[in-house]
Amino acid sequence: MNIVLGVGGGIAAYKSAELARLLMQRGHTVEVVMTAGAQEFMRPLTFAALTGRKVITSLFAVSDAIEHIGVAQQNDLLVVAPATADLLAKFAHGLADDFLSTMYLAFTGAVVLAPAMNTNMWQHAATESNLETLRRRGHRIVDPGEGELACGMVGPGRLAEPEQIAAAVDAEIGRRHDLDGETVLITAGPTQEPLDPVRYISNRSSGKMGYALAEAAAARGAKVILISGPVNLAPPRGCTVIGVHTASEMRDRVFEHLPEASIIIKAAAVADFHLAKVPQQKMKKTAARLSLELDPTPDILAELGRKKGDRLLVGFAAETENLPQETRRKLEAKNCDMVVGNLVGGEDGGFESDNNEVLLALRTGDMIPVPRASKREVAGRIFDEVLKMRLHQYATDGR
Repeated sequence: MNIVLGVGGGIAAYKSAELARLLMQRGHTVEVVMTAGAQEFMRPLTFAALTGRKVITSLFAVSDAIEHIGVAQQNDLLVVAPATADLLAKFAHGLADDFLSTMYLAFTGAVVLAPAMNTNMWQHAATESNLETLRRRGHRIVDPGEGELACGMVGPGRLAEPEQIAAAVDAEIGRRHDLDGETVLITAGPTQEPLDPVRYISNRSSGKMGYALAEAAAARGAKVILISGPVNLAPPRGCTVIGVHTASEMRDRVFEHLPEASIIIKAAAVADFHLAKVPQQKMKKTAARLSLELDPTPDILAELGRKKGDRLLVGFAAETENLPQETRRKLEAKNCDMVVGNLVGGEDGGFESDNNEVLLALRTGDMIPVPRASKREVAGRIFDEVLKMRLHQYATDGR
C-alpha cells in the first residue's frame, strides 16, 4: 500500500523515522511530508535515506504546482505522527497554508492521526473539540501515552510508540476493505405521518446513527443504499441516498432494494402509528377536545425477518427501561441476527446526541456492551460484529 507519512513539528518527530522503517518493513511504500516545524527537529535527509524517496518540505519547493493533488491521489493512507495541536486544528477547520494541510484537503483515503503535545494543550477544550470533529470524520486517532514530557510536565501527551502507530495503520488497512462485495441497505432518521396538509406525527430521531453506519460501511468497501427519513444531515459520501417521509414509503423503498442487499440495518425510528384517512384541508383549532383514531404503521423489521433469506438483519431498539430484556425480546420477535439497544432520554443519551452507548444482542445469545463513544466509533463496532457473523456464516455453509 502507498502511504503518506506526515511529520509535524515537535520533539517527538524523531520517532517518525522508526515509524517509517516499520511501515516499509510491512511492505508499504512510504512518502514523507514534513512541516517547517518538523525540519527544526529532524533533517529531511534522514527520511530520504530511510524511504529511498524525496521528502516534500514545502508547498512551493516543488516543480509541479499541483503536486499536493498528485500526492493525495497516488496514496491510499495518510498517517500523521506527531500530529501537533496546530495540525489538528488545521485539519479540523480546513485550513491549508502548507503542503501537508493542503494535501490533506485533497486526500480521500484513510487517515490515522497520532497526536503529541503538552498535557495542557492535549486537555484544552479546543483540542478536544478538534479531535471530536476528526473522529466524526472517520479518522483513527492513536491516543498519546502518559509520562514525563519534554517540557517537564507529567501527564498525557507523549507520542504513542511507533509499534502502536504501525499497528493502528494495519488495523485501518484491514478494515478498509473488509466489506468488499457486500451491499448494505440502511434505514435512518424518523418518518413523518401526516395528520393534515401541515401537521404530522414524528419523533426526535436525528438520523445521526444511521448516517454514521452508512459512512462506516462505505469506508469499509461496501456498496451502501441509505433510505432516509427527513433529516438535517449532509448525504454520506459514496452512498446512494433515497429520501422518504412516511413509514409506508420507507417500507416500499426497502423492499424495492431488498433483492440486491446482503446486509440490512434498520436504524430508522419509524413512527408506530399513522392516521389512515388524512384530511385534505388543515384542521382548524377549536376549543373542543380532538380525538384521533390511529392505525399501526407497517412493521418493516418483522416483515424483513420473515423474508430475509440468508441476508444478515440488524435491528435497533430505543428503550427507556429494561434495555437487556427489551433488546433480547426484539431480537427474537423480529427474527434478527443482531439488535442494537440503547437507552434514550437523559443527558447526552438521546436521539440528537453525537455520542451513543449501546448493547448488542446477538443471535448466539451473547450480549455485548459498547461503552459511550462517538456514533461513528459505535458504527465501527457494530460492523466488527456484523463481519464476525458473516465470516461464521461463510464457514458454516462452506463458502
